[in-house]
Amino acid sequence: MSELHEYHQNLMADIRREADASGVLMVEAFFDRMTERLTEAGELEVADRAYYQSGEGGQKLRIDGYAGDPRDSEGVLGLIVCDFVDSDEVQTFGKGDVPPILNPLIRFLKKARTEEFRDALNEVSPAFQVSDLIIATWSQVTKVKLILVSNRQYIGRDDTVKLAEMGDVPITWSVWDLARFERFDRSGQAREDMVIDFANDFGAPLPALKASQTGAALESYLLIVPGEQLAAIYDRWGARLLEANVRSFLQARAKTNKGIQKTVREEPELFFPYNNGLSATADDVSCVRTDDGLAISSISNLQIVNGAQTTGSIHAGLKSAREQLPQVFVQMKLTVVPPDRSEDIVPKISEYANTQNKVNAADFFSNHPFHIRIEQFSRSVIFTAREGERHDSKWFYERSRGQFINARGRLTAAQQKKFDLEFPKAQLFGKTDLAKFEYSAAGQPHIVSRGAQKNFAEFAKELGEAWSKSDAKYDELWYRRLIAKAIIFRKLEAEVPKQPWYEGGYRANIVTYAMAKVFHDSNGEKQVLDLDTIWRRQAVPEALQRALLLAAAEANDVITHPPSGVRNMSEWAKQQACWNGLKGRRLDYDAEFDGCLVLEEIARTSERDQRKKKREMDGISAQSEVVNRGPDFWREILARGVADRKLTPKDQQILQVCASMPRQLPSELQSKHAMSVLERMKDQGLVSG
Repeated sequence: MSELHEYHQNLMADIRREADASGVLMVEAFFDRMTERLTEAGELEVADRAYYQSGEGGQKLRIDGYAGDPRDSEGVLGLIVCDFVDSDEVQTFGKGDVPPILNPLIRFLKKARTEEFRDALNEVSPAFQVSDLIIATWSQVTKVKLILVSNRQYIGRDDTVKLAEMGDVPITWSVWDLARFERFDRSGQAREDMVIDFANDFGAPLPALKASQTGAALESYLLIVPGEQLAAIYDRWGARLLEANVRSFLQARAKTNKGIQKTVREEPELFFPYNNGLSATADDVSCVRTDDGLAISSISNLQIVNGAQTTGSIHAGLKSAREQLPQVFVQMKLTVVPPDRSEDIVPKISEYANTQNKVNAADFFSNHPFHIRIEQFSRSVIFTAREGERHDSKWFYERSRGQFINARGRLTAAQQKKFDLEFPKAQLFGKTDLAKFEYSAAGQPHIVSRGAQKNFAEFAKELGEAWSKSDAKYDELWYRRLIAKAIIFRKLEAEVPKQPWYEGGYRANIVTYAMAKVFHDSNGEKQVLDLDTIWRRQAVPEALQRALLLAAAEANDVITHPPSGVRNMSEWAKQQACWNGLKGRRLDYDAEFDGCLVLEEIARTSERDQRKKKREMDGISAQSEVVNRGPDFWREILARGVADRKLTPKDQQILQVCASMPRQLPSELQSKHAMSVLERMKDQGLVSG
């Protein structure tokens, strides 16, 4: 069986399981699962489901979802249509099959721009919501992006090409097919390499100055990029130019800056001296020699790690200052980073290039210590089997895309069965899932509702600040309680669609709001929600489930009844006022709900016990490390430290104990001190390994 066929088989099994468990249509489960990939890959910032279909043949209208308010994404209106086939075999479709799928979406767009169409719909209809948003924002729409999401394999070759225009608004389309999703799930790569061909597509090769010596660890160049070229490149590839792991961080500041735009319009010739320029990386560059010297003819997989505001503002000049763009130039520092080193090198370039930001872009990369620690917990912390099940299991944290599918794919059939028992697919979660669990529990459902990437950016900013002060709280107990929140969140996801009051739509908003409400009402000065019982049992108690569904019904009411003048419910759910509306409502939980709470002092005692246990384990680990390195190693460290006068009397005394093993054995406390001395000397460059 090929990897694509195996991926299809597993995908269909997951979709069917999700549809059966939640009582939703398979196409809805497919939409929810695959649009998570779209936002993670940067194709869209957010994806809200809004299913509507009417008519047949040449009159057919169809939409499955949209990408939020275009004013939040530089005027790009994203519309989504699903092509879902319930089949056990991999089906294919070609370029000729695309128009029958996309034309109903284009017809919907044309109709949705008219008040006549909108006013004929029920105000709670998703189609009404989208139509009203399009009418309200059309004057600010700069581009329409149509996304075709399919579980078939696309065998056509054209992608992201212009279809038509509506007035002066261009329409582009792209296909996310089975093969593209499979490629993304295995490696995080959703497309073929992005090759920017300056020589053939963007005017001419770019003059460059090589800024690295022959044989240097990394190739570097300095370039002066014409504003017209940069704007055209961003117009073609958009968010793909912003590194995937920090895309949301960069886009948070990629909103076009008024000051930069003013310079473009009024003093374009001064743009170069006024602007700090761009820092960028690439997988590879091709150079040519011209009469004027070295020039770069093409760049593979260009990624802008600092300068998103500059890029966005110059791109905005295509619309607001096209005549001035030829006078705009911006400097670029370009570093060539081989793909196999990108995870280590690019975060550091991004971090140092963004030093003006208190929380830097590196916090969002998958190799941040927080993510590594959670990954380590996820591979080692065992949870007792649920009632009625035979096997203990673990939750698999995927800090970078493809870890799960690749770890499983390397195993034999027998080993895969064991892996599936140890790490059930339903217990797989990633960085954006973690952020949703945490921010729902922390009373931030309006931020969760803004989409996975925006929510993750906010969560990571807060976490980065907390981590820099102390990482002590993120221990094993914190991880176990995180899993309890995951269990609550996913239980709600499964149960909300089964409720008699649920009319379809807004499930994601209802889930996060309901969870936030119950946590808000539970956590007081003396009592908090008993998360420890949940992770121990790996299940939500019946009384808590009833409370969650009571809150969900109330959340549904608040979300679907916005105040006067507000029509779009998905956008309403993203507002602080919506959360305030639910937070202020009094709910009458049943008497048994009190059994789901625990005294705050007991919860804090568990935390203190966990930290004491960790300190003991750290001492044991340090002692083991000191003994394993042996007395000769410590004698050398002692001699080096004395020679360089870098040791305090206490340092020398403890290192002498380590150097005299086995006659003397350092205590756990002494071992921890010895390891800290070693780390200090490493930082000072006195020792290497």
